[in-house]
Amino acid sequence: MPTKPVVRTAPLRKPPAPDDAMWPRVTREVADDLAADAIARDRAGKPPYDEVARLREAGLPTLLTPPAFLGNGAGPDPSGHVTHMTHGGADWRTAAAVIREIAAADGSIGELIARHYVLSWSSRFFAAPDAKSAGLEPSAVAHGWLLGGGTDLPDPEAGPGLALSPAGPGHVLNGRRTFAAGVTVADRLVVGATSTRTGELLIALVNPAHPGVLTGTDNDRLGQRLTGAGSVDFDNVPVAADDILGALPRDEHAVSAFTALAPLALRLVLSHVALGIAEGALAEARDVSRAVRPAPRPDAGDASASASYAVRPSGDPYLLLAYGELATAAHTAAAVVERATDALEQGLLTGRDIGMDERAEIAVLVAAAEAVTSRSAVDITTRILELTEGAASFDGRAALDRFWRNARALTAQSSPAHRLRDIGDHYLNGTHPPFTNRA
Repeated sequence: MPTKPVVRTAPLRKPPAPDDAMWPRVTREVADDLAADAIARDRAGKPPYDEVARLREAGLPTLLTPPAFLGNGAGPDPSGHVTHMTHGGADWRTAAAVIREIAAADGSIGELIARHYVLSWSSRFFAAPDAKSAGLEPSAVAHGWLLGGGTDLPDPEAGPGLALSPAGPGHVLNGRRTFAAGVTVADRLVVGATSTRTGELLIALVNPAHPGVLTGTDNDRLGQRLTGAGSVDFDNVPVAADDILGALPRDEHAVSAFTALAPLALRLVLSHVALGIAEGALAEARDVSRAVRPAPRPDAGDASASASYAVRPSGDPYLLLAYGELATAAHTAAAVVERATDALEQGLLTGRDIGMDERAEIAVLVAAAEAVTSRSAVDITTRILELTEGAASFDGRAALDRFWRNARALTAQSSPAHRLRDIGDHYLNGTHPPFTNRA
């Protein structure tokens, strides 16, 4: 049965002054904290209230948005006293590094913060060029909101999606939608809903505490069980005019190149999540292989050769070959993902002056990143289960299967075949990858 989400918050503390070394240090601390109890939390499969509190305490939700004052509003209090500030305004490359390191410790929380970062830019992606509204960011930063939901179009087979009908100066929101992350713990939902008047996709900000918003949890997933995924029912939920963050035209040819970067940003950050899962799996498997002595292999040669393997537990040449292949696959995926990240960041910095040709080049690089990371993540997380078979009786402490489950659940959301087809069509025929607002 749908239930009301219970949002637990952590006090917002004043982060250190922003500098190049701050976010890597903060992220490392959070990742180490998440890794310490990752297995227990994965097995429990509870909504990530505590995990969100850890992210919020570290100031990570506001990383991609400009600094703002914390308190009852985004500015000084009535007496003129300035409350403490939260520092953000980092670039997308920094955000990607944060996502990847968090995902290496806990893939679910990596996806949760990745989707939040893309949603936090909804006003920039979808607002009209001449929009005068400040949009989402001032309130989101001032209150340290974690965002859930999604602005992408739902799969047609999943139902009609959400609808916004005009009501007075605003709208009312109705419908049901399943989201991959954040809905059970979000402070605000950012959702895409079809306007019953114009047919365009409107991007709306919704308070999940409204009585007309009912959330059902999805804790029985194969992997990525702690993303706060679930279905949401909206029953005549009022949406004020100021809470319409932007719109996407019905005609895809009318979509600006800059707005068309929104789904690419989502797809790229999810590639960073997949890469982080693969790197986290490989690192933990390495620790297991170093600690567990491999059994002598029948084809290892004579007894002296077998004895030489025992000098160093991780000295089995077959094991070294396997880790060499997997490490190379991870390095290759990282290089492809980082190139796509550089291209996307440059496109975002260009802003509304970006052209469709530039957007197409970014789309091809993002598609390559998806194709490479999805295959590498599944391959790496599968093969480490084979390489660490000798650790099966290791009191179950390694629990390396969680990486495989998370990689499978995450990469099932997209089709590498479709991405490779788009890349091939662009390379062979110069065709622009089609715009789609589906991840």
